[in-house]
Amino acid sequence: MSIEIKAPQFPESVADGTVATWHKKEGEQVSRDELLVDIETDKVVLEVVAPADGVLAKIHHGEGDTIESLAVLAVLTAGAAAAPSAAAAEAEAPAEQATAASADVAPAAGPAARKRMAEAGLDPSKVEASGKGGRITREDVDNALKQREQQKVAAPAAPAAAPAPLAAGEREERRVPMTRLRKRIAERLVSAQHTAAMLTTFNEVNMKPIMDMRKHYQADFEKTHGVRLGFMSFFARACVEALKRYPSVNASIDGDDIVYHGYYDIGVAVSGDRGLVVPVLRDVDQKGLAEIENEIIGYGTKAREGKLSIEEMTGGTFTISNGGVFGSLMSTPILNPPQTAILGMHKIQERPMAVDGKVEILPMMYLAVSYDHRLIDGREAVQFLVAIKQFIEDPARLLLDI
Repeated sequence: MSIEIKAPQFPESVADGTVATWHKKEGEQVSRDELLVDIETDKVVLEVVAPADGVLAKIHHGEGDTIESLAVLAVLTAGAAAAPSAAAAEAEAPAEQATAASADVAPAAGPAARKRMAEAGLDPSKVEASGKGGRITREDVDNALKQREQQKVAAPAAPAAAPAPLAAGEREERRVPMTRLRKRIAERLVSAQHTAAMLTTFNEVNMKPIMDMRKHYQADFEKTHGVRLGFMSFFARACVEALKRYPSVNASIDGDDIVYHGYYDIGVAVSGDRGLVVPVLRDVDQKGLAEIENEIIGYGTKAREGKLSIEEMTGGTFTISNGGVFGSLMSTPILNPPQTAILGMHKIQERPMAVDGKVEILPMMYLAVSYDHRLIDGREAVQFLVAIKQFIEDPARLLLDI
């Protein structure tokens, strides 16, 4: 029975996709739910698996082809077995003949010796018999196996093929096509700078209170919730409280309209092998720190494996980007349209700071908020960032709602 293997149903926001990688070739045996091909879209990589056991009979779209939703990718012959190659068939006949020949000339052996040779895959004709009447004993088999192992050890390993050296003065170049996801990321970033009146304001935050809290409660938190307490959950909650006070930062522009969102879906920028993706934490205002940390860890794992779904990256009213994990001390984050603001976190750096007329060494972090000046005034953006700073430097404010 032939089964058509089709591309997944793409969401309305995705027009088409590209066949990225075939994991099976025509004529190969496949198992049910085994990965066959990756389809790359503008937002995510989709996996297509085998619907049944069988043989991949025909591939209609090769790697690099552009396909539409529900396009027929290949045909699977269900229940069939892969045919042996001609080379394998030719090799099988001499092997069978050699086995038969060796059986004719092989000396007799006792039951224990025969069992031992069968288990070790040892040819009886290669064993020197010392038993009565020319029979092979168990000791003869053991001696033959020892000799085989010694020959393997003595045989020098084949040297690995060294890469061909470049000619003197030659400079290597490698050209690869840009993936759809990378092209889409580039288009969105350029569009954000061309269509928004983007401006960035900076501030710095003393991370010592949060770091002391993590150090004091880390063991109890991990024991209770099964997850480590990180910084992202604190910043996510601080952003929500600040967004409540400055709703225009949580809004978006739709044509000539301003859309004010009464919910708080925070996007978390994650860097993966295929590019930057922004999975969304839904209803952050209704979640505790442990739940937020669990979701962030799960999204990070999915991003590295390329398994984020389009639904998990759709929407979002505000975004947090943490360049500090890569060592960035200060940067200007780019807006994630149609959102009108984004928070950039950076590396925690110890610096001398003036505290009550004295110099202290404190763990400081630069914060940056990029915003669309068409909707958000500078006063609101600065006050929003100051509110985040206050929540982080005095975490009790998050509990007391002040």
